[in-house]
Order: sequence, then structure tokens, then C-alpha cells
Amino acid sequence: MDEQPAPQRRTAGDRGTGDGTGRALDRRAELSEFLRSRRARLKPEDVGLRDFGRHRRVPGLRREELAQLAGVSVAYYTRLEQGNGQNVSSEVLGAIASALRLTDAEQAHLTHLARPGQHKRKQSPRQQRVRGTLRGLLDTMDGVPAYVVGRRSEILAWNRMAAAVFGDWSQVPPQERNWARLVFLNPEYRDLFVEWDQKASDIVSYLRMDAGCHPEDPRLSALVGELSVKSEEFRRLWARHDVREKSHGVKRLRHPLVGELSLSFETFALPDDAEQSVVAYHAEPGSTSAEALRLLASWGTDATRAGTAVPSRE
Repeated sequence: MDEQPAPQRRTAGDRGTGDGTGRALDRRAELSEFLRSRRARLKPEDVGLRDFGRHRRVPGLRREELAQLAGVSVAYYTRLEQGNGQNVSSEVLGAIASALRLTDAEQAHLTHLARPGQHKRKQSPRQQRVRGTLRGLLDTMDGVPAYVVGRRSEILAWNRMAAAVFGDWSQVPPQERNWARLVFLNPEYRDLFVEWDQKASDIVSYLRMDAGCHPEDPRLSALVGELSVKSEEFRRLWARHDVREKSHGVKRLRHPLVGELSLSFETFALPDDAEQSVVAYHAEPGSTSAEALRLLASWGTDATRAGTAVPSRE
């Protein structure tokens, strides 16, 4: 007999705590919903099981099918999917991750949720700080848009070229300098990113990874709550429980002064602070995008003033 779909627990996103005093995310609920969402995306034929055509009352694999693939009892897996991850071994988590076809990022997220005591990190200070020497390095990267991003997708520091390309963040209140808030609450950024849907999906995936590592963070919970209240698209993406890491790629932008840009980017985590990363962009030499960057660099502050970043509209 097919299992009955379990009632959905309310997470911080469901509660919508947008007052800046968000409560911590419910780690057990996050674990439960993540496992259910990964199981729901698999079909029997995806994992070599026969589907006898019976009507399935839940999407994807049944719990007993997943337990069979992972080599654990149905009762054991059911307890784990209900959020009871105490004393689960690395071997069992690995077997379940393999059965669910998890990526490396998804497996790391599962481990953080199921065994938080094994991956406790030093509590982050309320205000993230960027070393002065790192700020100096950004300033020397002439012609290269670069910025430092930290926890909760917060934009911590940037150089003149980043301001020319993405907008003058110095004119944005500090609490608004956050990629998630800019992408979901600021219409100008919807115009800036040609593949806005992909950018939005990436941002939510990063926040999900952050939530797995720091479910107790009330500021992250408040951000998720606020975005869930103000953006239907954020609510939809958050409910998917997708997690991934993207350290390099290409971004296509629609700049108000120089038109469309195609920029490759690389992300470098700081060796002394894994919660901060430098993101640097460059254009193919000789391309129209490279010429556009050269023009933006030559315009200096005029290009910066014409940037896209303005305070989020409530």
C-alpha cells in the first residue's frame, strides 16, 4: 500500500518572519522536507526498479523502495525522514545519498542537517568584516569587476568596476546590500540579468546551503521569512529544497549604458574564512564585452552613477 503524504511542517519561510527578528529554522523539518523532496524527484525506472503501473498516491519512490536501495529497514529510513537523525552513521547517510542520487553539494547538505554536531562551525560575528588588505586588492583589479560575498548572500566589499557593472552599492543602505534582496525585490536586477530565472535559482540554492550549515541563524531566518512574504517566486524556489554550489560560469547582463555583456566569473573562497568569497568577472579578449568593460572603466564615476542598484522597493 502506498504511504500517505506526510503533513507539511511549517518552516521559517512559511512563517514569514520579516521583522528582522526571525526565529531559527527547524532543522528537523528541514531534514524531513529535504529527504522527501529528493525522493519525490526519482522514478522507479531511474534507479533500476520495476514499476508495475499501480497508481501511486505520492510522487517518486516510495519509502520502502528507497530503504531497499539504501540497504536499511523501512522503519529506520522512516524515522530519518521524519527528522530523527540522531546517531545516524556516516555510512548510512552515504548509502541513502547514493540511493537518492545526490550531488556532492546535496550530500554535504544532508550531512549538515542530519548530523549538525559533527559540523559545528564557529559562530559568525553579527557583522562580517573584510580585511583591509583584501579591500586594497579589489581596488588594484583595474578593469576587472570583483566583489566579496559573505553569509546570507551579503555583498561585503566591491571595486569600482563592480559598481560600474552591477550598480553603485554605496548608495544602497547596508542592510539592502544582499544578492537575494536585490534579485527578488528590486525590478532593476530583473532587467540586468538576461537569465534572471537562473540567477534567482542559484541564489536560493546558496541560501539553502547556508541554512543547512547555520539553521540557528535568526538573521538568515528573517531574510527567508521576508522574501517568502514579498516574493511568490522566492517561495516557489525555496519549497524545492534545491542546493548546489556554483564556483564558475558565465553571466549574461543587459547593461543600461553598454548593452548586453557576456562575462565569465570565478569564485574564490578565502583560505582563512570559508564564509567569504571573492567573485571576479572577465570578458573574452577582443570581444564586444571586453570593449564594453573598457568603456565602462574609462567613464569611471559616470558609469557608476548610471548603475542599476537602488534601495529595494517595499
